[in-house]
Amino acid sequence: MSAPTLPRTALPPTASAARTTRLDWRLRFAFLSVIWGFSFLLIKVGTQGYAPFQVALGRVLFGALALLTVLLVRREPLPRGRRTWGHLAVAALLLNTAPFSLFSYAELSIASSLAGICNATSPLWGMALSMVALSEDRPTRRRFAGLGLGFLGVLTVLGAWQGFSGIDAKGTALALLASLCYPVGWIYVRRTLASTPSSPVALTGAQLLLSTGQLLLVSALFTSAPAAFPLWPTLSVVALGALGTGLALQMQYGLVTEVGPTTAQMVTYFIPVIATTAGVLLLGEHLHWNTPLGAAIVLAGAALTQTRPSGSKEGRRAHRPKLPGRLRRRVRG
Repeated sequence: MSAPTLPRTALPPTASAARTTRLDWRLRFAFLSVIWGFSFLLIKVGTQGYAPFQVALGRVLFGALALLTVLLVRREPLPRGRRTWGHLAVAALLLNTAPFSLFSYAELSIASSLAGICNATSPLWGMALSMVALSEDRPTRRRFAGLGLGFLGVLTVLGAWQGFSGIDAKGTALALLASLCYPVGWIYVRRTLASTPSSPVALTGAQLLLSTGQLLLVSALFTSAPAAFPLWPTLSVVALGALGTGLALQMQYGLVTEVGPTTAQMVTYFIPVIATTAGVLLLGEHLHWNTPLGAAIVLAGAALTQTRPSGSKEGRRAHRPKLPGRLRRRVRG
């Protein structure tokens, strides 16, 4: 799971969640990093017992159940309106159905650690796309340098100087395509659902419900029903959905409220580290010297694309304190 730049709809409407949170935000940040870092290991184990589409289906199903439980406890309704549900259907395809399926298919032939590193390219794709699709993201030398550095890191991970030997091209391409789906989806959400009055949990719960329907249809058409339900693959899919998709998103919203989106999305940079460690220690995956080096270069490039000069117009706007409306009018007067 990627943690790309969160759109306005991903911000909780109030700060009450932050005030009632018992655990320190640093502990929740670490726990969230571990959950999303282990997601790639869980996908790998899940595909040992189920077809890739079925792994993705279980992921969104149990994720939807987790968020619907939260909505039930809060007595909060799902979003209303055909137009909203239509946009959510597209968002479900781009943010859940497609990337979850692609990662599952990718891990049939590549290591979970490599899939986690490919996931770290999502901020790079996002910055490249937002420069074109979003007017507030203007190209700068620093961002161009970050993009170039990040994709140099990708080539390092893949061992470009030795002709990509030892790397499954198809699986790696599927993982990179899955990472590209996230920023495309978030840009679509920011353009179509930014003013939707529903809470992020309600929107995401509805989105996962729609993704469940999409994957039910795809699974029925292209896969056969599982003949058995092996223990570890089944537990992996349940954990992937309930924890990695349901609980993790709920925790992410709380972190955004408490420490802001910039700090909260830093979890993205810990995911490949944890995914690589889990794959090597628990699955016995081999790690060559260029893999961690390339991953570090990717993360450095991604971090560089997210920084804004404090003296720039955009940087001053980002750090400008927000005054109450009445006081703003007095200042203008």
